[in-house]
Amino acid sequence: MKLSADLVAFSGRLGHSFARPELLLRALTHSSLSSATRPDNQRLEFLGDRILGLVMAEALLLADKGATEGQLAPRFNALVRRETCADVAREIGLGDVLKLGRSEMMSGGRRKEALLADAMEAVIAAVYRDAGFEAARDLVLRLWGTRIGAVEPDARDAKTALQEWAQARGLTPPHYVEIAREGPDHAPVFTIAVRLSTGEEALATAGAKRQAEQAAAKALLDRMGGGEG
Repeated sequence: MKLSADLVAFSGRLGHSFARPELLLRALTHSSLSSATRPDNQRLEFLGDRILGLVMAEALLLADKGATEGQLAPRFNALVRRETCADVAREIGLGDVLKLGRSEMMSGGRRKEALLADAMEAVIAAVYRDAGFEAARDLVLRLWGTRIGAVEPDARDAKTALQEWAQARGLTPPHYVEIAREGPDHAPVFTIAVRLSTGEEALATAGAKRQAEQAAAKALLDRMGGGEG
């Protein structure tokens, strides 16, 4: 099997030349385009998630030999969560080579955080199936790069941190509301409000609901002084 020019270029950005190109094609095929002769990337995504977890756990242990499990866990979660995987996918232009059905493509599938994150994990598994664990580990360490050393000691995501802050003060969990959605269907922009039961709120805008929620949570947490530990 011969890869198209765009997939050859993508392989170059990955830094991996596939001996079995069909693995890369499968990793990039969303279920909206799958068929009996064209399997989707869900099984590879399942495997890639586990490989990513193992690589990150090992990398964190090596980066901080004195850290406890309680200190390592939030850093690990920050490195393997969907938002991080999607960010890495965007950096290498993965969305441009995703294989999507027409409806998913028209609804902005190339920008969707969940699709990008799942495909990123599937690509990791494809490299593993193609060349073994060391090749997959090298890929992950190269693409995640400085994120591993730069992850904050307390790397809880903002929504989790805000919820814990509220619960510690006897408040009900924060409430998130979609205030506005603008732009075309393939590139929507969401404005989200997060509100506490005491009335305080903050707004944020982003190209994905989860990103807007995280940004709003961080803004409110900083305003309430909860971002200072």
